[in-house]
Amino acid sequence: MPTYNDMLFDPPAPVARVTISNPNNGERVQDVLMLLDLGADVTVIPQIVIEELNATIIPDVSYQVIGFGGDTTFASAVQLESVFLNKIFRVRFLTAAQMWGVIGRDILNWVSLLFDGPHLTWNEQRHR
Repeated sequence: MPTYNDMLFDPPAPVARVTISNPNNGERVQDVLMLLDLGADVTVIPQIVIEELNATIIPDVSYQVIGFGGDTTFASAVQLESVFLNKIFRVRFLTAAQMWGVIGRDILNWVSLLFDGPHLTWNEQRHR
């Protein structure tokens, strides 16, 4: 059962380990730490993963991003694939210079999850 991370996040937050791949060259990176964030519109991956995948930033495309504190920055975008809960998601990822990524609603809206905060675990809910 996936757990929350209490070393990087206070209070503890739900995280997943995902595989991200570059469909253009077949490169992939496994065990990328991703925060599950229902407040995030889109999915963000660490810049270092893009470098490891030899992925190409989409030219002339950037997105204005407003952080929790209200600060505004611009993020580059890249088209990659992610494996989360044994499902492949082909989305446009934004990039960030941080050590973990963020799975946003562009992916989370396609899965059903149960967050058990008191036990610091989460899992996929399979509908019968």
